[in-house]
Amino acid sequence: MKAFIFDMDGVLIDSEPLHIEVKLETFRHFGIPFPPEKLPSFAGRTSKDLFTKALLAHPQEGLTWQELASFKHQRYIDRLIHDPSIQPIAGVTALLRCLRDKKFRIGLASSSGRNIIEMVLNRFGIRSYFDTIVSGAELPHSKPCPDIYLKAAEGLGIPPCDCTVVEDATAGIAAAKAAGMTCIAFHNPHSGEQDLSQADRIVEHFSEILV
Repeated sequence: MKAFIFDMDGVLIDSEPLHIEVKLETFRHFGIPFPPEKLPSFAGRTSKDLFTKALLAHPQEGLTWQELASFKHQRYIDRLIHDPSIQPIAGVTALLRCLRDKKFRIGLASSSGRNIIEMVLNRFGIRSYFDTIVSGAELPHSKPCPDIYLKAAEGLGIPPCDCTVVEDATAGIAAAKAAGMTCIAFHNPHSGEQDLSQADRIVEHFSEILV
């Protein structure tokens, strides 16, 4: 292996509970009766994917997915800035440091918007570890399609077969495997019910990833 590519939400930071909270706030604000139990299946996917499907199931005259996404993103940013409980997941910074010391190329492939990605990386002082960053919000197809991971491999200058992806969600694992990459699943209990069975390996803590 020559490169590692990380998902962000639920892998670098424990943000999935916050994502679920602000998504539910958004649905309540706009009067959309979206079942909360369906939200874990959208972990790792873009806001466009979620809100487009929500509006197809529960049409609201004149309302667009972009309006829902804008409302949700602003709520998320406000919490991200002011909530001290949101921190990097234990062991991930040490893993990034180890990978950098051993000359691995490192990428980030997140379904979040680029402004949120940059905000997270800069807040926690880990921006410098990443050689390339890809936002799924800028691509036509989101996870579980492989586009985001193929784009990250291209940015790293490394063939997909030499890349290892670290993911916590079913959709992200499917995207990594479709891209022809090795995938390590991080079991994050806060990411909801995720099927990790298609990953090449499942870990409970980043200290289990030895390079």
